[in-house]
Amino acid sequence: MNIVNTLTIRHLKQNKRRTLVTIIGVIISVAMVTATATLGFSFLDLMKRQTIADSGEWHVLYKGLSKEQLAAIQNDDATKVVTITKDIGYAPLIGAENSSKPYLFIQAYNAQGFTHFPIQLSKGRLPQTDKEVVISEAIVKNAKVNYEIGDHLTLSIGERFEKGSDQPLDQTSSLSREDGKLTESLQKITNKEYTVVGFIKRPVMEPAWSPGYTIISYIDETTIKATDRVNAAVVLKTVNQSLFDHAEQLAKSNNIDSVQYNYDLLHYYGMSKSAASNSMMFSLMFIIIAVIMIGSVSLIYNAFAISVSERSRHLGMLASVGATKRQKRNSVFLEGVIIGVISIPIGILCGLAGIGITFLFINPIIQGALETTEKLTLIITPMSLLIACVVSILTIFISTFVPAIKASKISAIDAIRQTDDVKLTRRAVRTSKLMRKLFGIEAEIGLKNIKRNKRRYHATVFSLVISILLFLTVSFYTANLKQSLVLSQEGVNYDIQLWYSNGKRLDDSTVQSIVSLDDVSEYNVTESHMVNAWIEEAAIADELQEAVKKDRSVLKEGKYLYDIMINAMNDSSLQAYAKAVGANVEQLMNPDHPAAIVVDTLHYEDEATNKFVQTKAINAKIGQSFRLSYIDEETNKETESKEVTIATMTDQLPMGMRSDRLGRLDIIVSKRVFERLIDVKRKEFVSSHLYVKSKDPLKTQQEIEEIRDSNLFFLNEYQSRVTEERRILVMSVFSYGFIILISAISIANIFNTISTSISLRKREFAMLKSVGMTPKGFTKMMNYESIFYGMKSLLFGLPLSFVVMYLIHMSSSRRFSYEFSLPWMSILFVIAAVFVIVGSAMLYSSAKVKKENIIDALKQENI
Repeated sequence: MNIVNTLTIRHLKQNKRRTLVTIIGVIISVAMVTATATLGFSFLDLMKRQTIADSGEWHVLYKGLSKEQLAAIQNDDATKVVTITKDIGYAPLIGAENSSKPYLFIQAYNAQGFTHFPIQLSKGRLPQTDKEVVISEAIVKNAKVNYEIGDHLTLSIGERFEKGSDQPLDQTSSLSREDGKLTESLQKITNKEYTVVGFIKRPVMEPAWSPGYTIISYIDETTIKATDRVNAAVVLKTVNQSLFDHAEQLAKSNNIDSVQYNYDLLHYYGMSKSAASNSMMFSLMFIIIAVIMIGSVSLIYNAFAISVSERSRHLGMLASVGATKRQKRNSVFLEGVIIGVISIPIGILCGLAGIGITFLFINPIIQGALETTEKLTLIITPMSLLIACVVSILTIFISTFVPAIKASKISAIDAIRQTDDVKLTRRAVRTSKLMRKLFGIEAEIGLKNIKRNKRRYHATVFSLVISILLFLTVSFYTANLKQSLVLSQEGVNYDIQLWYSNGKRLDDSTVQSIVSLDDVSEYNVTESHMVNAWIEEAAIADELQEAVKKDRSVLKEGKYLYDIMINAMNDSSLQAYAKAVGANVEQLMNPDHPAAIVVDTLHYEDEATNKFVQTKAINAKIGQSFRLSYIDEETNKETESKEVTIATMTDQLPMGMRSDRLGRLDIIVSKRVFERLIDVKRKEFVSSHLYVKSKDPLKTQQEIEEIRDSNLFFLNEYQSRVTEERRILVMSVFSYGFIILISAISIANIFNTISTSISLRKREFAMLKSVGMTPKGFTKMMNYESIFYGMKSLLFGLPLSFVVMYLIHMSSSRRFSYEFSLPWMSILFVIAAVFVIVGSAMLYSSAKVKKENIIDALKQENI
């Protein structure tokens, strides 16, 4: 080891406080990177396991395979496990008390199916031959048909066909009825005998509205006949983006007609068939990794820059006795290597320990909030550790590079005299006379202090700018992710939907019998009817205006024809909704002057561009009116109806409503106004729906089945709504956890930079005190310096943050289209936080300086 390296190590040992501060800074940075990577991998692992628990473990599903096609799938190099399933068919359930589920649905799985699909045995054993079955507990509990283990079943099994159709119906199709009578029948009947060998819990794969209770048998691939058709659910050896092309090619080469993908599971592998989704995902990932690295570099860079500043005289002395530029540069790099060797392992361990302890505390909350059966566990993968190490090493190298170059250029005379840091030309420290008149001598001295020591001032401002950028970028990024997730989901905000199949409107007695059930927590009754309205060209949606420019024939006298969905709510629900959106209830209740709440925000998927779009449904103003019209069924002519005034406009949808088509406008009115707007001849076309939220949707469904009549249909949307809420909540937990980490490193960065800067100015402060500055004046000077720091950092930080936010928005717009809007609450929070943090750091640092003896401080050359 050469003498320069020996002196570098000695310098680190002698300046223990500075070395410790630098090591702590690097540890915080490494811990943040490690915690972020581990948090991401752990959440993805949780969602993978939960998705497998809910819907089974498979990546690609090939349907309707012959024996030869199945063999091709099994022999494919990409295949790891093949689960063979077969939908055998439906059989009448004799004695069933649930009229909406009159069938047994028989499925068969091979041995892998019982482990790779969520089949939970509650009693007995699983089937081992094709003559044995396990049956769902719901048959006994819900259908009230008693079976026991050992019972023999003789079933007439067939396929469901709707009247006039040659396509068989499956479990996703509810029972087909019209006027209370079945319009479907079982065909292609075959008789089979089974022995009941066990009971299973109601399979989660069985939709709530399916007409058949599931019973499961066994299929042995060795007994599959040439004429049989089976399904193959494939678990792949490697999950990557090529799986889509590979599956399509495999299906094409083997004449397989139907290929499906487990998008719910593949989503958590980061896989999507959409090129736009992948492009958006990778660009956003690149931006957020860049933000993390910028934050880490700023923290570590300041530590090394300050270290070099302190060592400037030391390095100048080395230069005076013959140290070369290379030796001085390598001295700083060696310092980085030593600190990295110490800090990276400790930082990784701290990051893992911190996130592990966090998981212990939040696991009960996560399981309760997400209603997951799986626990969030600490997942340490080689990839997450590699990411942490590579990012940390790269960060330390970038952080030391500039100080190392600076160290190599320090001349002996300048370094020993220390003239490089402080510039004392008159012009450099000139301040406005107005400054002293308005704020006093303390403000002027504070500003001169900043001007005369620009290098440390710039380092502090840089730290603040980076902190502002980190916080605003991450908060905007997470808000964007949540917005994108909401756009891509169904938007279901209820558990159960009910309506009459024969077109009958829901009466009060039926509604009361359902909403009075114990677990019903909230409900909404809507009556809807579709009419039209000619809207002025200037008021139609922007996307429609673009289409009109290409084809003006769609206009009539400068107006565009909109579909208007009139939605009437019961009085109590309307009052609550009107209060939430700021509408005048009395105005809505007046049938003589019809007024409506207009939903002016539209969410839809553009099939041409494969984008999820959020846009304005109409560009109108409160108080404007439009006249309704409809096509007369008898004359086939357009008939004008009443005029409706816009009472207010909102983007909030009431329970049950979905606004998902361009050129359609949803308006909400009272029942009295609804009756006035609808022509007598058209009242038979009014649809009526009841939407219900329940504390226990499955129990409520069972109670509804027991009291409803045969014409009252219902759809349980509980599972899809929970899935949507689960994804949004997971995203929120991940996002806000990340914001907390970013905020922590930003605050540490600011405190480190300001406290070090103040410590290096002890001699300066001692001189001010020696010429008569009072403690009150000193405090006042420090307060003004805090204000100058905050204002300068906001001047640069906010515009830079806006640019990065817009880049994130542009990346998201490849898949999701919605207006760019600034997060004003986050901006206001940042403005307040900057002054609070800077002020706190200044007060903390200056409090220590105040205690210093003036003589000792004047003698001191560095900390």
